[in-house]
Amino acid sequence: MIDLHYSATPNGQKIAIMLEEIGEPCRVIPYDIFEGDQLSAAFGRINPNHKLPAIVDQNPVGEDRPVTVFESGAILQYLAEKSGRFLPASGAARATVLSWLTWQVAGLGPMSGQASHFLRYAPAGQDYAVERYTKELKRLLTVLEKRLEKSVYVGGADYTIADMAIWPGRASAFVMGMGLDEWPAMHAWFERIGERPAVVRAMARDDLKAPAKYIGRHQKLDDKEWSNMFGDANHAAAKD
Repeated sequence: MIDLHYSATPNGQKIAIMLEEIGEPCRVIPYDIFEGDQLSAAFGRINPNHKLPAIVDQNPVGEDRPVTVFESGAILQYLAEKSGRFLPASGAARATVLSWLTWQVAGLGPMSGQASHFLRYAPAGQDYAVERYTKELKRLLTVLEKRLEKSVYVGGADYTIADMAIWPGRASAFVMGMGLDEWPAMHAWFERIGERPAVVRAMARDDLKAPAKYIGRHQKLDDKEWSNMFGDANHAAAKD
């Protein structure tokens, strides 16, 4: 049994999809990030960085105590290695998948997050930041488009954790007003993965759906929500 400490963000959805794909039983422990659930001392013992998702594997292979993993890329790799699925065992194929996985967690994900922040949450007048991050996000999507013009899946001929890492970002692109018409190969790839039975199941589960307040291009946070997400409460948690 896996305990999935979860918020319905693209990072959380990556892990939900992987768990469905490998058929790993999980207990979803939901967190309201606007309310600051992730800032508790108890969660800090699971992830000192106080970010979601994180997992606690209650039945790890070859261990006599639960194993905790945080950071979405690390979780995907851990689950792939545990299940023996969606990550080549060695060689060039494995290196390619891990390269694209790292590209997502180090590049596409953070740039999408910054673009989302300045478009959706920041006060008006952030023109430089909006332009900086939306242009970089578009550049990265162009990199992905070029890859998918010559490869069925991001990591090569087979569907892998690299695809799972990238696919949930589709929602962020639409929230930010970016259509996919200029990226036809990526659009077809999004549709193809979205039809996978495990992806359909994960996105349909009531306990994995995003609450309405997480959705929408422009968000107006109250003082408490801002503090929990970006301000004093968020920073103070790291000191506990």
